[in-house]
Amino acid sequence: MPVQSKRNRFLENWAGVIAYVALLTVWIVAKGLPLTRGGIAMWLIVGMFALSLHNLRHWVTSVALEWFPFVAFLFLYDVARSFADRLMSINVQAPIDGDRLLFGGHVPTVWLQHHLWHGSQDVRWYDYASWGVYMTYFFGTLAVAAAIWVFAYHRFRRYVAMVSLLSVAGFTTYLLFPAAPPWYAGEQGDITFVPRLTGVVWSHSFVSLSKIVDHGQGLSNSFAAMPSLHAGFTMLITLFLWRSARWWWRIPLAGYPVAMGFTLVYFAEHYAVDVLAGWLYALAAFVAVERFANRRAARRESVAARPQPAGRLVPAAVPEQTP
Repeated sequence: MPVQSKRNRFLENWAGVIAYVALLTVWIVAKGLPLTRGGIAMWLIVGMFALSLHNLRHWVTSVALEWFPFVAFLFLYDVARSFADRLMSINVQAPIDGDRLLFGGHVPTVWLQHHLWHGSQDVRWYDYASWGVYMTYFFGTLAVAAAIWVFAYHRFRRYVAMVSLLSVAGFTTYLLFPAAPPWYAGEQGDITFVPRLTGVVWSHSFVSLSKIVDHGQGLSNSFAAMPSLHAGFTMLITLFLWRSARWWWRIPLAGYPVAMGFTLVYFAEHYAVDVLAGWLYALAAFVAVERFANRRAARRESVAARPQPAGRLVPAAVPEQTP
């Protein structure tokens, strides 16, 4: 291959990536990590652009017809969730009873904080580790979507359909069964007081990040707790990537939803029953979309394989993309 051709191929494949990494690094140093949904979506779209310089038409079409609607849907979900407790009365005691039933009369959040939490002036390594796991929720779903778009585009719409179905199912449950988290029950005296550790763990040393978390908590609905979609989305990521992951990647994949579930319960964000419900909702969304997509693909293959009348043109098979 001529030297000029090799140089053009390198520039086409890597120049955009190098420029993107440099620009993102400068932004992080100057402004900090992008943690809002809008900021994360913007940087992921720019990253996909950097990886699509050899096929800009596909990038433009996909961003306009797939990414913008997907991100807009997630924004609408965030807004709608904030009104989810306006229809029915708040359930405080039901999730407490559920945890006590599963754990021999104990509430896991109370037990964990009693044994592991030592106050804001004595934050341990596992508190920081749990915080790190919790923070992945803010970018995990979109980051995985971007990775699927780049490396397995034929499965992208399945993933979007699963995320959307899980969000709608969760929102519907929040409307019909708004439930309070452990920290609220502790403040009301329904269980032993348990502080909400999410905004506390790093507040004494990472003030800027704690303010971001406080802002995010202010926009969320504290009574949209059952099911836990923090737990649900992490489980969905594991389920979706499991089949294509090599065995060594399956170890962290299996541990990810468990670590998130532990963090949510320990930090008093959710009861254990909320986490279990989130996992079940994710499994249901995954199975429903997979079955629907597989049946649709099989139907298309069956139609394509049928003998056609003489002189009738048969359209070329289109790679499976829609769920």
